[in-house]
Amino acid sequence: MVELVRAGRSPEELAKEFQPSAQSIRVWVRQADLDDGRRQDGLTSAERGEPARLRRENKILREEKENLAQGRGFLRAGDGSAEMKFRLIHAEKDHHDVSLLARVLGVSRQGYYAWAARQGRGPSTRTRRDAELTGRIREHHQASDEIYGAPRIHADLREIDGIRVGRKRVARLMRRAGLAGVSRRKGCRTTIADRQAVAASDLVKRKFSAVEPNRIWTADITYVPTWQGFLYLAVVLDGFSRRIVGWAMAEHMRTELVTDALAMAIHQRRPGVGVIHHSDKGSQYTSIAFGRRCEQAGVRPSTGRTGTCFDNAITESFFASLECELIDRRTFRTRSEAERAVFGYIEGFYNRRRRHSANGQLSPVEYEHRQTLENTQEGDYAAA
Repeated sequence: MVELVRAGRSPEELAKEFQPSAQSIRVWVRQADLDDGRRQDGLTSAERGEPARLRRENKILREEKENLAQGRGFLRAGDGSAEMKFRLIHAEKDHHDVSLLARVLGVSRQGYYAWAARQGRGPSTRTRRDAELTGRIREHHQASDEIYGAPRIHADLREIDGIRVGRKRVARLMRRAGLAGVSRRKGCRTTIADRQAVAASDLVKRKFSAVEPNRIWTADITYVPTWQGFLYLAVVLDGFSRRIVGWAMAEHMRTELVTDALAMAIHQRRPGVGVIHHSDKGSQYTSIAFGRRCEQAGVRPSTGRTGTCFDNAITESFFASLECELIDRRTFRTRSEAERAVFGYIEGFYNRRRRHSANGQLSPVEYEHRQTLENTQEGDYAAA
């Protein structure tokens, strides 16, 4: 049509012959003159198409931004670190603008480029240090039979390896490595009170701390499930160091179970007259036989209130550790198998190796040893 008009045909004549309106033909001719540079009083086709192109590109960018924003939900809580976001930007930078990716993921463009520059230099010093610490943490965690959490692992690193590191950093590295301590199970009732028995009064009143060994002993009974039935464990614990000084195991909960545990404590510790033996009001501890055994040894019986675990809190705390660190993690086919495991836990691990928060993260045996040395040194100094 443009060529025909330029050859001398009029728009009106062409409109009658080819159907388009004369006005449309005039618009086409005017636009062709603008595109060919024959006139300068308007926009060329390329200039007219630029806003439309920009609108199309903006629409595509908005769609990409929405898709990326939705994709942030696929980053798990632990993967939302700057490291993971920079890796995502690096993987998508050929398909999307880096500035857009950084804005959508909530990081800076400069941060990404700094991260990308570091990749050529290998892992950072902190990254290498974290890897070394994680290796030591894993070794200490395995040495504790995967029992220890961050506080005790932190103490191991400080005292055994001489590594000065924050506990929060240890917790972070353990969480990243999938390492954790253990937690306790639900229990069942082992305290059966004798309503006709006359129980001793409470001489402790929840003040379990002692200034020296063999001042306050606490005692209680728990159970260990096996395929043959329950194995019952009675313990005597020294409030000074939280050390188990006496224990006994049997397939019953009769009075001799607790008297055997008391006899072991007396034999091992040789206490002076007046050591307090504190327990709950279970029928074993309020029995005549147990009372006589205490009287013969110069032991002062003490009992807390029935159904109040806080009146015997430190023994309950030991049972919590025993249950979550040993019993809940093992299946015992026979009572003999359970006896060996409990013996190994008490005498091989808990008393001698397990760090206790009440002892400044020292084991009961080590705590008593250090206190004895300090007292000896103080005595020598006073004598001098």
